[in-house]
Formats: sequence, structure tokens, C-alpha cells
Amino acid sequence: MANYYRVLAENRQARFNYEILETHETGIELLGTEVKSIKGGKANLRDAYGIVQKGQIMLLNMYISPHHTTSAYFNHEPTRTRRLLLHKDEIRKLIVAVQQKGLTLVPLKVYQKDGWIKVDLALVRQKKLHDKRDDMKKRDDKRDIERVMKNR
Repeated sequence: MANYYRVLAENRQARFNYEILETHETGIELLGTEVKSIKGGKANLRDAYGIVQKGQIMLLNMYISPHHTTSAYFNHEPTRTRRLLLHKDEIRKLIVAVQQKGLTLVPLKVYQKDGWIKVDLALVRQKKLHDKRDDMKKRDDKRDIERVMKNR
């Protein structure tokens, strides 16, 4: 059986602002209206980040629009703190990396895999300004080379 995989939200800015050291596939604890909104493509990861709280990894500032056909009473809060689901060993490793090495947890994308909503969580280090300039220069050079090769 082939894996069903569909990207529902992506944080493109993270790849530009951070140096990605490693990634983890995590589950996420959601309410029913949140699942409906995410599957409808109404999630935003731009300002989201992960923190360690009481021995668990929590996701903050992930915006999920309230579901349009549900009343306000039964709907969810758009930027509530959500728990990420990982194995205990993975959580321990991430806690050590965040607290001792000063690294950050950033979600790269939210996707649906075999009917489950998953989050690609990255352990990242902030890029320096000169690193961003180098990346932009490499990207521009690559684009110029491709343009020349195409015109030949």
C-alpha cells in the first residue's frame, strides 16, 4: 500500500531564516474543527515555533482559521498552544538540544499522511545576515546558469 501524502501548509520563510540541522515527523493534538480547517488549507505556520513545557514539546502561534460552518461556541481558538506527539527518547534529545545548545524548534510543514495530520518539526539555528546573502547569491547564480543553458 502506497503512503498518501498531501502538504496542507508550509513555512517557506523558515528555510531562508534558519539553518536546518535535523527534522522530526511529529503528530499533533488537534480538535475536530481544527482538523476540518487544516484539511481545507486554512493553516499558517509563519510565526509558529516549538517550546519545551513540563517535559513535552508544545507548538505556539500556529494559526488555524476557525471552521466556517461551526458556531463560535463550538469552534476553536485560532492560535492556541498545541501539543506535539513524539516518542519519549526524541523528546529528551530535543529538550537537551534546545536547553543546552540554544537551538530552536520550528515547524516546516503540516501534511496529511495516511489520514493523519503530521507536522515536520525542525531543529534549527538562526542564520547570520551574511549567510542569507550567500544563499541569495547562490540562488541568483544558479538561475542565471539555467537561463543561459536554456537559451543555447
